[in-house]
Amino acid sequence: MTGAAPDLRVTGVSPEAVVFDCDGVLVDSEPLSNAIFAQVITEEGLLTTFEDSVRLYLGRSNAESAAQIEAALGRPLRTDLIGEYERRAAAAFCKELTAVPGVRELLDELAAAGTPRCVASSGTPEEIALRLEITRLGHYFGDHVYSASMVPRGKPEPELFLHAAAQLGVDPAQCVLIEDSRYGVRGGKAAGMTVIGMAALVSAEDLRAAGADHVVDEMPQVRKLLGL
Repeated sequence: MTGAAPDLRVTGVSPEAVVFDCDGVLVDSEPLSNAIFAQVITEEGLLTTFEDSVRLYLGRSNAESAAQIEAALGRPLRTDLIGEYERRAAAAFCKELTAVPGVRELLDELAAAGTPRCVASSGTPEEIALRLEITRLGHYFGDHVYSASMVPRGKPEPELFLHAAAQLGVDPAQCVLIEDSRYGVRGGKAAGMTVIGMAALVSAEDLRAAGADHVVDEMPQVRKLLGL
């Protein structure tokens, strides 16, 4: 690692790397994507509200969500269902997607400090790339963008986060993870990381119950936790 890692004064940990979830942490995609996902699943025959989508599927990969929906329906989904969701979501993102307020400033400060950082997301590589391209955040991470499709099991299992730490060459215990879903928080804690929960669609209480070490509701609070 080059440069000095920020001092995580509140947690007592000086992180060697910061791991970012994508949706809801880097990009403000969750309201759009969950509304579209609920609509698509309802059209498939399983009545699903926006709140249902957040509660059941936020933070999970499309494949894992599809398996859960098939179990509820008692039959396979039509083969193009996830593709239809992805197409609708991509169209909405191209028109409306923005970066989470304050995240660019945080990334600038981490880059200036030489602190390694990466993305660890349940999205596919293509989905993550589109989000980072639209919001112009990709240059902060380079090749350090990791998808649940790269490991046998996604969130809430720890494999994705362990993979990300290994690729960065950092002990997971020296990583700080920023997550907005219960599944992500659980996976990060199982990997041994310090987890900051971002309370947006998921309540602070639920994130704490999942194991988050700290919970914030805006990105400037993360900067303070990291001593920036």
